[in-house]
Amino acid sequence: MECIADVCAVLGEGPVWVEREQALYWVDIVQGKLFRHSAGMTEEVLADAGLCSIVPRAGGGFIGGSLEGIVAISPQFAISPLAHPESDQPQNRFNDGKVDRAGRFWAGTMNRAERGASGSLYRLDANLGCTRIDSGYTVTNGPAFSIDGRTMYHTDSGRQTIFAFDLDGAGNASDRRVFAQFGDGDGYPDGMTVDAEDCLWVAFWDGWCLRRLSPQGERLQQVATPVQRPTSCAFGGQNLDRMFITSARRDPTPAELERQPQAGGVFRFDPGVAGIAERPFAG
Repeated sequence: MECIADVCAVLGEGPVWVEREQALYWVDIVQGKLFRHSAGMTEEVLADAGLCSIVPRAGGGFIGGSLEGIVAISPQFAISPLAHPESDQPQNRFNDGKVDRAGRFWAGTMNRAERGASGSLYRLDANLGCTRIDSGYTVTNGPAFSIDGRTMYHTDSGRQTIFAFDLDGAGNASDRRVFAQFGDGDGYPDGMTVDAEDCLWVAFWDGWCLRRLSPQGERLQQVATPVQRPTSCAFGGQNLDRMFITSARRDPTPAELERQPQAGGVFRFDPGVAGIAERPFAG
């Protein structure tokens, strides 16, 4: 496993492979930075941006979740508001977000101080209508989607639980159920992605690892990471056969830094299975 971008992110999150650019983007939520890595070079695209996740947009640019709602990001990286469904809850912010197989954007919210279960899951449709789908989360993460788009996975990291939903063609989520539950010593399930064999890869905060789960929730594989707090993962590369992992460097002690000097960096390894091309947001 190789560190490709030793950027010392306090809370590196939201890696997304942008196929049209052959580039990886990710954010540092705490420091407000947006990074881009391509052809072996890393650049800081934005500072003080307040972004928590981004995904490419079919017409160019990006959309994403932010500290202040869902925003549009132009190809020149100008930011403008799209929706702020929790303007009455200033203690909350958006966290992780992904696009489903139909081109809809899904993103969850959470309490900024990680206190209480005030987080919700939202769906942004191509017409820019924003709908609350589920509530009662402590720390939302994911989501991820099965290859056929009929199953959505969504995590409450604070409860160490990954849920599964049935998803219909209109974007209606139903039958929320526990897909996988974790406990002492496992770490906290964080960001995730689905591979070409329909298995789920999950980063585990405080777990020093990624885990690969079957569509039935069985633990198939565990891959150690050189950092305690891997935060999310995404497939990329020309053949989508490389895995990129973001990580966090939040409040480490000197002893912890000695064990993981590249905490906050982005890592890459070859997982032995390819990913699938992610759709851009259709709106």
